[in-house]
Amino acid sequence: MSTSARIRRTPRFTDLPTLPDRDEHHGWDVWGHDDELGTLNLIGPEQRICAARTIRTGAMISLNLPLNEPDPGLFDDREPYQHIVEDTAAGHDDRLDHFYLQGSSQWDGLRHIRAGRHGYWGGRQEPDLAGTDILGVDRWAAHGFGGRGVLLDIANYLSDRGSPLSADEPVVITAALLDEVAAAQDTTFESGDILVVRTGWTEWYRTRPLEDRARMRGTIGAGFACPGLDSSKEMAGYLWDNEFAAVAVDNVGAEVFPVDREKGFLHRRLIALQGMPLGELWCLAELAEACADRGAYEFLLVSGVLPLPGGVGTPANAHAIL
Repeated sequence: MSTSARIRRTPRFTDLPTLPDRDEHHGWDVWGHDDELGTLNLIGPEQRICAARTIRTGAMISLNLPLNEPDPGLFDDREPYQHIVEDTAAGHDDRLDHFYLQGSSQWDGLRHIRAGRHGYWGGRQEPDLAGTDILGVDRWAAHGFGGRGVLLDIANYLSDRGSPLSADEPVVITAALLDEVAAAQDTTFESGDILVVRTGWTEWYRTRPLEDRARMRGTIGAGFACPGLDSSKEMAGYLWDNEFAAVAVDNVGAEVFPVDREKGFLHRRLIALQGMPLGELWCLAELAEACADRGAYEFLLVSGVLPLPGGVGTPANAHAIL
């Protein structure tokens, strides 16, 4: 639940300036138009030390799908990668061909989505990015991507109350529901937290027969439905005002599908206007069980993003240490 008594480190969402011709708030002035980290600026040494204090057992849990999942891939224009193993005099070497960095558990980077003609994070336009590494995921890698993670287990909360989420229906997860689950878990938020939201979608998908999964391929934007975050400005404001450094969800695109175009696209609001890393397709079943067993939903979250100059996205390579 929101911790309004703490000292704020950023302006409130409603105090942020808006785009010249749209009622959309942006944080481009908070760390300066030249900033390339976005809300990861909220994680520094103090936040990492506090995150380390959440460790009780030292157990380490992977939050990632295998690189070859979802299987088959969900987008027609993304062919499966090829893993080539080559013999060498000493043993073996290998490489990946046709490897889409956002094909499995991943982070969307700040080069991924633009706010229409207003551009990318900081208002940058295509010529600003062309031939440069500006806004690449390597900036996150150099800064370090890790801090206090907090899990909101929406799937378990609703199931316990007799209204389980339907993984193939567009169930909207509102800001009010996030606060409700946080209160039920006795979970509070701190500035710089990495919010992790479990819908159970990834677990559901992995149990589907192959023919069912094959039918889902290529349906994003054409009939595909799944639970996810409300795409409204209210949700964008909630995530900003709680000063989350990043948000990750275990579904396909973090927000609910199909996207309600009247509400808008949360990707554009979070990535392009707020500079917030957005994680998708995370694997959270083991983490949820461990958090429930110990009765605490906070942990040290570390994510080994690729130091890829100019990278648009990156595998999450994320782990929780409890």
